[in-house]
Amino acid sequence: MTRAFVFPGQGSQVVGMGQELAAAFPIARHTLQEVDDALNQNLSRLMALGPPDELTLTENAQPALMAV
Repeated sequence: MTRAFVFPGQGSQVVGMGQELAAAFPIARHTLQEVDDALNQNLSRLMALGPPDELTLTENAQPALMAV
């Protein structure tokens, strides 16, 4: 079986994305924390709560999509 990784493009970000994943899987929570630490910002909070206009900024949208 061939495997592929498929990543969404910019524009698919939405406030609340990744929250169910983080709630269900400890490794997902850990990964979001690692992203926050690496970027020295609370991106996971922005992903969870918004505001949408801030999440859609390229400097936020790209790492948010990568994290999920």
